[in-house]
Amino acid sequence: MDLFLHFFQVLDRVFFLGLFNSSIRDTLSITQGQFGSIYASATLLSSFLLIWVGKKIDDINIFKFAFFVTMLLSFSCFFFSKISSVIFLFVAIFLMRFSGQGMMSHTATTTISRYFTKSRGKALSTGWFGLSTAEFILPVLIVYLLTITSWQNIWISISILVLLFLPLISFILIKNLNFDSREETSEKESTENIKQWKRIEVIKDYRFYIVCLNMLAMPWIATGVFVYQSFITDSKEWGTFVIAQSFMAYSILSVLTLLISGFLIDKYTSRKLLIFMNIPLLLSTLVLYFFDISLSAFLFLGLIGISNGFANVLGSSTWAEIYGVRYIGSIKALTTALMVFSTAIGTALFGLLIDKGFSIEEIGLISFLYIAISLILLFFVRNKLNPEYI
Repeated sequence: MDLFLHFFQVLDRVFFLGLFNSSIRDTLSITQGQFGSIYASATLLSSFLLIWVGKKIDDINIFKFAFFVTMLLSFSCFFFSKISSVIFLFVAIFLMRFSGQGMMSHTATTTISRYFTKSRGKALSTGWFGLSTAEFILPVLIVYLLTITSWQNIWISISILVLLFLPLISFILIKNLNFDSREETSEKESTENIKQWKRIEVIKDYRFYIVCLNMLAMPWIATGVFVYQSFITDSKEWGTFVIAQSFMAYSILSVLTLLISGFLIDKYTSRKLLIFMNIPLLLSTLVLYFFDISLSAFLFLGLIGISNGFANVLGSSTWAEIYGVRYIGSIKALTTALMVFSTAIGTALFGLLIDKGFSIEEIGLISFLYIAISLILLFFVRNKLNPEYI
């Protein structure tokens, strides 16, 4: 079920919405910066709501919770097709960000993190495989569909597909599963002595903020890249279809990294692998700064894909390892909200810098500095990221 939740989570991912950037701006006659500001403000609102709604997953039957999220996503897609004004655009993006990258991601990763211990890495990587599959298929498909039909018709079709497909497949897959216990009994002995942190305790822990600095690098930087992919294409003179095609490199390397990282996490733990997560992302900013040829687009997005593969799995398993799983829904609601919040910041920052006349190379340099500083801080606390035992 979680694999399919991740597949449809792609509908509000910034790279996917970015494919409709030009069409929406043409329809509403708004600038890149205005689109970024609307996107950022709607995303901020969704992140605040997620902190409260997301914690309910600790208390509500997971099937009922997932069904609610699915219905909301279907309605959000339909509403998105009806955008006719700036106000409608704000509401549509809010609904998409809350139901998709917010609640879809939160539901899938929280459930996996809670019910798996020894195989948590492999389980998370399998679930995130759904998103990577969508990232591989949809960019080229959407670019093609935009040449034969309107973007409004595409979103109506997506809404119907979500409404018909997700509830049915979810029911078939989980109807015989028992959700009464949060952990398998075979894993109880290895987890019962770990301190189970409440959210109020987590936000008082300095390690949380250093890890977050690294976890949030991918969301805000990748968001800026995906939403303003048309600006990057024009700046680098890569051609209309280069970004869409290079998403294949991004998706393939994301999938490969997902598969590898799952096994590595189960063997070495997320805490030990965390320091390596953003190194490819760091290198991608250098590619953006130094190279202009079309082939560099594949290298650029390929490196982002490697970090993305690691980040998707580590972003869930790390918190479970350090803080336990008893209150993981509440903790993940906070971290997912921060992730969504960072995408809003990335959208607004990129849009502001573009409107102020910054080149894509200069924006890449700013991104490089952020990643480098967060990695240095993580290096100094890397040996302190262990769970506390009772």
